[in-house]
Amino acid sequence: MVDYLVLGVAAFGAGLVDAVVGGGGLIQIPALFSVFPNMAPATLIGTNKLASICGTSVAAVSYARRVKIAWSTAAPAAIAALVFAFAGAYTVTKVSPDFMRALLPFILLAVAVYTFARKDLGAVHAPMHSGAKEQALALGVGACIGFYDGFFGPGTGSFLVFLFVRVFGFDFLGASAVAKIVNVACNFAALLWFGYSGHLVWQLGAMMAVAQIGGSIVGSRMALKHGSAFVRKLFLVVVAVLICKTGYDAVIRLA
Repeated sequence: MVDYLVLGVAAFGAGLVDAVVGGGGLIQIPALFSVFPNMAPATLIGTNKLASICGTSVAAVSYARRVKIAWSTAAPAAIAALVFAFAGAYTVTKVSPDFMRALLPFILLAVAVYTFARKDLGAVHAPMHSGAKEQALALGVGACIGFYDGFFGPGTGSFLVFLFVRVFGFDFLGASAVAKIVNVACNFAALLWFGYSGHLVWQLGAMMAVAQIGGSIVGSRMALKHGSAFVRKLFLVVVAVLICKTGYDAVIRLA
């Protein structure tokens, strides 16, 4: 019961962070590996995906009720992410993702420095594209991030938020709302794969899903109440933690 309580608290925290800027996996995945050190990693990741898709879906609905979703961007990005997440999952069975582990801290550092330096970035919702160009860019972003999520994964939600702010001109709140929809597509693709291959503990995933939903409701309400400035600050905090975590992983792995 203590193990389930720990995982429930971790899932709640993951849902809260994920609902705002992504990065909930920083909390939930280490908790799963800590509580079940002898369980197959693929099974733990599959169980994580079941909880994550439930929390992210609830967050997406919460945003859709209060924020005008840019479906002309969200829909093509989500479709591309769904398809390319499968491609990434397949590729990781053929090619080692170690090079991504070494490169990721530097990519995240560039994102953090750029966001911090541009004080006005994401403060105002001013979409920069429309029509065919918007849809083509959305397909490109969805394909790249979907493949990355299937192939490697850390920081997917944060990358989505940053790209929707930088490439499309959304404010942080609007970017977070669209990112949730694309994240659901990525998680759905991964969940199909893990479920089909039997790498999923349904009862544990369901329990954590309930906790994640609770965290997602709290997180989305906080974001909607405090707006883009709050989302931007939490985004920088999460990216900073991701830099430390991925940097540590890269050093340990290469040592």
